[in-house]
Amino acid sequence: MHCSIYKSSKKDEMYLYIARPEQTENQAEAFNPLEVLPEPMRVAFGRATFVMDLQLSESRKLARVNVLHVMDSIQTRGFFIQVPPEGLINPNAVEPEGLRGA
Repeated sequence: MHCSIYKSSKKDEMYLYIARPEQTENQAEAFNPLEVLPEPMRVAFGRATFVMDLQLSESRKLARVNVLHVMDSIQTRGFFIQVPPEGLINPNAVEPEGLRGA
């Protein structure tokens, strides 16, 4: 399975995995990866910044998530959200100036 990975502008270490779209150059400019997310998730995710394309398979190891969970979620929901590990989010932290209102 081919997928594209995007990082969140609002939360460090939050990533969106989606099936890599088959598209032409003209379509690539208009593509919005957040279209696959429900509205509340779009708002929480912020802007999506492309990180990389990746080939997923049962034998591939991912650093923080089970590849089978990622593949299943992409197939059934159209996306997978990787959230930061427990303990890395400080709910009282002030957002960096550049990310407010993103």
